[in-house]
Amino acid sequence: MPEFLGPLPLAEQVAAKILVRQAATIGERVFVAYGSHSVTYREANARANRVANALRALGVKLVGIWCTHHHPDHVGGVEGIVDALGAMPVLGSAYDAREKRIPRQTDAVGEQTTGLTWAGEPVRVLEIPGHTLGAIAYVLGGAVFSGDTLFLAGCGRVFEGTMPQMRASLAKLRALPESTRVYPGHEYTVKNLEFAAQGEPESAAVKARLDDARARRARGEPTVPGVMSDELATNPFLRWQAPTVQQRIGLTEPDAIFAHLRLAKDRGSL
Repeated sequence: MPEFLGPLPLAEQVAAKILVRQAATIGERVFVAYGSHSVTYREANARANRVANALRALGVKLVGIWCTHHHPDHVGGVEGIVDALGAMPVLGSAYDAREKRIPRQTDAVGEQTTGLTWAGEPVRVLEIPGHTLGAIAYVLGGAVFSGDTLFLAGCGRVFEGTMPQMRASLAKLRALPESTRVYPGHEYTVKNLEFAAQGEPESAAVKARLDDARARRARGEPTVPGVMSDELATNPFLRWQAPTVQQRIGLTEPDAIFAHLRLAKDRGSL
């Protein structure tokens, strides 16, 4: 089974999720580069050499780049990485391939894709439009790489899709096994849990998770990865069926609840 590590040293803010193979006896690993700041294509490509140098220092060979969506802070470094390290598979959604939104994309993948594997593990692709119309997630080895659709204790803004479309995509992710490890595209956990506490102020689960997240960040540690069971217990954007959430905002219809929460998060307060 592959091992998932992140963030990659020296490259937290370089956008693309990087899959690498390490030689010797430790087997194949997945390294995840992620950050909490937006970057432009130019900035990300300028940082690509940092990624290439980090990989060389670790003694690893980059064998592919798997993209979740087209935003610059996720794919902006792809061209620079390919230029520095040579041609390799660059995966993204069929939508983004049609729209030519991911630099150097070589393969279009989606829910109909078969035969995709990593380290001997089958890979399942989920189409999760909402944040963008081409958003996808990769499910493998008991983990999901959810891009900017599902964050720990939160979700991404709805830029291109509709609110019902985004909720349906989150419902797909919510249906994964509770033991699934969750690797989102950004480290927004503390702010997300502070918002969750507004919605469910009496929740012991939210309070405990917020305390833990704050402590981790104070120590300079990531909160990523999370686990789906914690998302089901504390992420308001997955809890449209929870009576406490319904009572707090006075709504019961799932799409209306989700839209209310997402718009409130956009404003910064419930």
